[in-house]
Amino acid sequence: MFRDRYGRILHGILAMTFIYWGWLLGQGAADPQINLLNKGCSTYNVSNAVDFYANLNATFSDLRAQLSNNSNPHFATAQQVRGSVYAMVQCRNYLSSADCMACFSAAVTQIRNCSAANGARVIYDGCFLRYESASFYDQTVLPGSEGICGNQTASQSTAFTSTVGGLVADLLVATPRINGFYAASTREVAVGGGNVYAVAQCVETATENGCQNCLKLASDNAQLCLPATDARAVDAGCFLRYSDTAFFADNQTTNISPFLGNGSSSKKKKAIIGGVVGGVGSLLIVAFLVWFKLSRRTKAPFRGDILGATELRGPVNYKYKDLKSATKNFSVENKLGEGGFGDVFKGTLKNGKVIAVKRLAIGQSSRAKADFESEVKLISNVHHRNLIRLLGCCGKGPEQLLVYEYMANSSLDKFLFGERRGSLNWKQRYDIILGTARGLAYLHEEFHVRIIHRDIKTSNILLDDDFQPKIADFGLARLLPEDQSHVSTRFAGTLGYTAPEYAIHGQLSEKADTYSFGVVVLEIICGQKSSEVKNEPEGEYLLERAWKMYENDMHFELVDETLDPKDYTAEEIKKIIEIALRCTQSSAALRPPMSEVVVSLKSKEGSLEHAPPTKPAYVDSDKKVRGDTSTSTGSSTSNATVSVSQVSGR
Repeated sequence: MFRDRYGRILHGILAMTFIYWGWLLGQGAADPQINLLNKGCSTYNVSNAVDFYANLNATFSDLRAQLSNNSNPHFATAQQVRGSVYAMVQCRNYLSSADCMACFSAAVTQIRNCSAANGARVIYDGCFLRYESASFYDQTVLPGSEGICGNQTASQSTAFTSTVGGLVADLLVATPRINGFYAASTREVAVGGGNVYAVAQCVETATENGCQNCLKLASDNAQLCLPATDARAVDAGCFLRYSDTAFFADNQTTNISPFLGNGSSSKKKKAIIGGVVGGVGSLLIVAFLVWFKLSRRTKAPFRGDILGATELRGPVNYKYKDLKSATKNFSVENKLGEGGFGDVFKGTLKNGKVIAVKRLAIGQSSRAKADFESEVKLISNVHHRNLIRLLGCCGKGPEQLLVYEYMANSSLDKFLFGERRGSLNWKQRYDIILGTARGLAYLHEEFHVRIIHRDIKTSNILLDDDFQPKIADFGLARLLPEDQSHVSTRFAGTLGYTAPEYAIHGQLSEKADTYSFGVVVLEIICGQKSSEVKNEPEGEYLLERAWKMYENDMHFELVDETLDPKDYTAEEIKKIIEIALRCTQSSAALRPPMSEVVVSLKSKEGSLEHAPPTKPAYVDSDKKVRGDTSTSTGSSTSNATVSVSQVSGR
């Protein structure tokens, strides 16, 4: 009873304190710091979208209500256990309550772009928002951590680097020992003058060790940016930033000195008040400390598995003997397919989990082995619901192996040209087109390293249980030895999909993927292989036929006869065919970026939204470029024919 009465009194005192702080901070210009640093969507969608959105909205409303309650205006968690939605928001402690709320609102808007993904996160300079289908509150270090460097270099680089290193090292020691896991500090640069400002923060539901591990990785990532004058490092459960420009007020610094020594256990449990301003008496500080200790959660941090989470804990290092056993010694009956990078086998681990194992055909050179681990780490950090998930690898045995999630529905080509032809309806085909575009847009523009796939085709688009597309084999071209020409080793296997400027001249850009995507779209609509010849004796290839039908306004002639005409409209078909033809234009410069393709596909506007496409060019079965061979500057020579063997010297 005494504790409850005392708690109510302290709540009143603290409410007055926060009002006073908010008034002082409110005298400056509002700055919610909504510079977007990182975002990601789960590769899995929820099964019941209606219930999911209702539960997600409820958790967001709960988070907003908690932030509005000044007991803790910078951190909140909420969950709808029955609906399996868990959410967390955290603002930097130097933000005012109003700025925190503004940053949270921006994050909610941004995270809704993930549609029905069962997990997502958004990180701004000022705040962090995440939701998942399973509890994640104690997670701190996950794949996807990165350092984000500024573009200015310190004039006194040696002194600046030394100062940043010392300050970040102190924050790394002190922050995990501070209740609330937050510290803001500043330090003067000895040579050249000026100051360094830095902030370290972990989610409040982390453990001390979890916070320390997360900040250790974050400090390593941030200091890789030196001597850049500004850098951030983000992870699933922590944030670190340094800058030569103040991004918080001088009176909002934290006294980290008591937390830098070995310290007693009691010292580690004391809270430090960041942002103590003139006029707030010591009585309020003591009251805050007592209230905070009384009101701390007695429950252990939430813990749950991460199978439905946005990210994995990192690529698993599998033992060669385990993968050999799982695939029955890479037997023929377990073989799922083969491609330019190697054969793929179905495997079943001892715990019953079904996987797909790819044996990489990249050689056994010392360079290939040295690059393998770093490239696998890069690929494993790619997380998007339309990209196949890399679970782990094996590089210790006699060959390099990659372990992927298993897709029971196999690849798209089986449904367009194989034994399951005609089983995809129009809605499923449209979703596959849109999902593939989203996956490519992520690789080209959203991942921190631009990845060009180089081999987009229907056999590299896998389908999950809900027939949602997942692009396979992305990033693997980076493992090809430099002395191995992509054209000479793999062109024959991708005939009909390869952009002419890449096949003929080796000019590689993300627009080569755009071209391949356009060909795939036409295949999905028509149910015809790009390399298949129709309308004998003229011998029209798919692109040639599609352009002819487009020019003559005969779009319906292209539609796969297995589709139900009631499922689509003429305007819908015309629009998507035009998008495909825009992607396959001869001039790479005229092809749209994949992010624009996504917008066009989702737009309600008709086919006249963009300028009409120009005539495409393509490589035929004799490895010749046919059609309009425009250059990247827009000049063209109609009906030109160029042999690959002549250009490449083969």
